Parts: sequence; C-alpha cells; structure tokens
Amino acid sequence: MTRPATLADLRKTDWADPARYSRTVKDELRANLLQKLQSSEPLFPGIVGYDDTVVPQLINAILARHNFILLGLRGQAKSRILRQLATLLDAEIPIIAGSEINDNPFAPISKYGRQLLEEHGERTPIAWVTRDNRYVEKLATPDVTIADIIGDVDPIKAARGGHLLSDELTIHYGLLPRSNRGIFALNELPDLAGKIQVGLFNIMQEGDIQIKGYPIRLALDVLLVFSANPEDYTARGKIITPLKDRIGSEITTHYPLEIDTGMAITAQEAWVDRGGMPVDVPDFVAEIVERIAFEARVDKRIDNRSGVSQRLPISVIENVVSGAERRALLNREKRAVPRISDIYAALPSITGKIELEYEGELQGAGAVARELVRRSCLAAFEARAGGADCDAIVTWFDEGGALKVGVDERADMLVRGFAAVPGLFDVVEHTGLAGQQDPARLVAASELVLEGLVAQKRISRSDSHGYTRAKPERRGPPGGEGIDFLA
Repeated sequence: MTRPATLADLRKTDWADPARYSRTVKDELRANLLQKLQSSEPLFPGIVGYDDTVVPQLINAILARHNFILLGLRGQAKSRILRQLATLLDAEIPIIAGSEINDNPFAPISKYGRQLLEEHGERTPIAWVTRDNRYVEKLATPDVTIADIIGDVDPIKAARGGHLLSDELTIHYGLLPRSNRGIFALNELPDLAGKIQVGLFNIMQEGDIQIKGYPIRLALDVLLVFSANPEDYTARGKIITPLKDRIGSEITTHYPLEIDTGMAITAQEAWVDRGGMPVDVPDFVAEIVERIAFEARVDKRIDNRSGVSQRLPISVIENVVSGAERRALLNREKRAVPRISDIYAALPSITGKIELEYEGELQGAGAVARELVRRSCLAAFEARAGGADCDAIVTWFDEGGALKVGVDERADMLVRGFAAVPGLFDVVEHTGLAGQQDPARLVAASELVLEGLVAQKRISRSDSHGYTRAKPERRGPPGGEGIDFLA
C-alpha cells in the first residue's frame, strides 16, 4: 500500500481523525501497551527475571503516563529495557517533510512547519518516521551542554538565511526537541551537570522548552525516561531534588534472584555456539560459573555498592568455552567439553569485573577470584553429590595417592588416571554427574568431585603436585569451610 505523500492524501486516511493525530506519545504508548496486554503478547523479549518485579512497575508507569527512571547497578539490563520501549510505539507516523522536530502535519509547532503549511497548503509534502527513529538516547557525561540537549542559536544559519539571531529559523535543535513525538532516554542521569538538569524542568512539567532566552515556546510531545546507578548519587553526582520531584516513577532493577534465572540470562547472552566445533557445556559447569557472580555479590572483600555485573558470568562462560575449544583443537577431539580446570583458566574474566575493598586489595584480585571459584564448586558439589560416600577417595589420597591433572590433557588419558582413584567413578555414576559414559563428560564430573573434596579440606591441590592428601593442619570434616588453593 502506497503511503500518503501530501497533506491532501493524508486527509483521506484515518490519520485525519482528531482522536488519532492529537494523541500524545504517552497516550500512544498506553494504548499499544493495553492492546499487547489484552492479546498476551510478550512485552520485553529477552528480559529475564523481572516478570514479577520490574515489569509490573514498568507497566504501571506507562499506563499512568509517567516519565520514569530505572535505578540499579551496572549490568541489570536498564538500557535494554529503555530501548525496547520503542516497540510500544506505532509502526510509523507522518510528519511534515524536512521537519527536524517531527512536526505533526495537522498541528506543527515549529516555524518551519507552520511556514511550509501556509505556503503549500494541501500540497504540503509528507514524510514518514518509523518507531526506531522515534527513540533518541543520550549518555549523560559532565561535558554535555544545554546546546546538546535543548539547542542553540546557529549564527551560520542566520547568516545564510538572512535571519535575525532571534528568529526561530536560526535554531539548531538539540536531542530533546529532535525526539518530539517520541521517546528521549538519558542514561546515567546523575552524571549530567546540575544546570543541565534544570533545563529539563519545563519539558517535564509544562511540556515546553526555551532556547537562549528568546520568547520561543515549543510545546514538545515526548516521553522522558532515565537510568541511574545508586552509587552515582554520591560518587560522581546526584539528581537534583526538583528534577526527582518531576519524575513520575522510580523503578528499581536488580540482579537475578535465583541461580536458574541467572543461568538462563547467561545462556541467552553468552557466545557459546561458535558455529564450528560442537560445544557441550555440562550443566554443573554452567552452574558453577553462575554461582561465581552470586558469591561475589555477598563477599565482603568486594565493593557491592559498585555491583557485580551479569556480564561477569557471561564473560567467564565464553572464556571457559574458548579454553575447551582450544584443547579440543590441540588434541584433535570432535567436541569441546569444558571442565572445572577451564574455569580456573578463565580467572582474567573475573578479576577485571570486581571492585575490591581494602581487605580484598591486600589479598589480591587473583586470590579472591580463586576463592570465589572454589566456593562455587563447593556449592555445586554439595547440591549434586553432597550425600555421596567419598571415603574411599579420601583414603586413597591419605595413603599417599596423588593425581596431577593437566589442563590440556586428552580426555581419554585423564579417564585412565581418574580410574586409579578407588570410588571416584562410583560417585560420579551414583550422582549422575556425567550423564553419559562419555570420556570428556566423565573427566569434567570427576574434577567436580575432587574440587568439592578440596573445598571441604579433605584433600589438597596445588599447581606443582596436583591432588594429594590433606595436610593435617588443613584437614576438615565433610562440608567444612574451604581454603584457598592454587589453580
């Protein structure tokens, strides 16, 4: 179907209905949201773990026609949520062709739009703007100016057009006017200088802006949405009180509340399917990787005000898969199956994503990261094999047995080594850790059992000697506190 190209053509469509062309952006979002709710369509695809917390608050804010702010730590999908708001807009809307601020053909607000309408009347050219182009996003930084957000007088426009500087046609519009009849998103709002935040007052309350003190009133139609990190209120800046008072809803985001939810997010976002060699990630390996983030978020040596982003487990699992992929290529194996040792090899993906407190700084990021992995292994081991009888394994090590595992060793070679440990394969089979009698999975499961026993202080592990008997001073009962060890 051909879209109307002139105002006369547009009048022959349902856009000529005042109820439609005079509808505000907030009313448009509200109507489309209600329609999606009635048809049970997914509202925010790809947003996992917010169905019972954040999403209902978002729905309420949109239905109430509120400007709102998403308040949360890094890596909580704030920007992704804001960008998905565009899906609640109409597929496209008509504007006066050439208008920088998306002038409504039936009610233009700029001098350019009004003049074009007066000159051409029903022959006024019409252009169409898609929903994606009606979403404007800006990252707030201290160097952002009023001109960037609101606009400024352009002397070059004045000179070329022969206009006075006070003429509205000399204005170079900022991002906010250019988002007219759409959504304007401002990320990290506290980083915006206070005097710039003041410039948002009028548009939020009275719906208009002024530029350079000239008596120019632009009655903009826009939904304003923001994001902020709670730490920013004191660390780098703050949201000034009058602006906070004008924000209709403050919605708090959060990290995954359950391990399964975190694993689902990581599986969705991580680049695991490399499109080449098949990758088979054991579920307990994925669980351990996710638990690292959960452990870090409660560790007192880590600055939790800064947050532990969901990007941590995503980066770790990608690194873990890369380690398994490299080993499979070196050994000419047909599948890449990650092991526990691959998680330790992925420590660089952890150390760069945690902010340490003073105690953590004394220990070092590497030591803290190793302990996070160890505690995660212990939790996964106890959840899956905590009741298993491992006495025969411990006895073998107590009697002088030792086992050194190479990160790049072939799976079939390691299976022969693990077979020398009495009871190890029995525990793996009894708990169903391997899932199938596959050498690569059997190795990964065996490593989990041994790491669990190390974390329980029933055996020891070091780079130089591998798995050995526990030192007397380190011996602990099953389920006891773990210790730090080299990986």
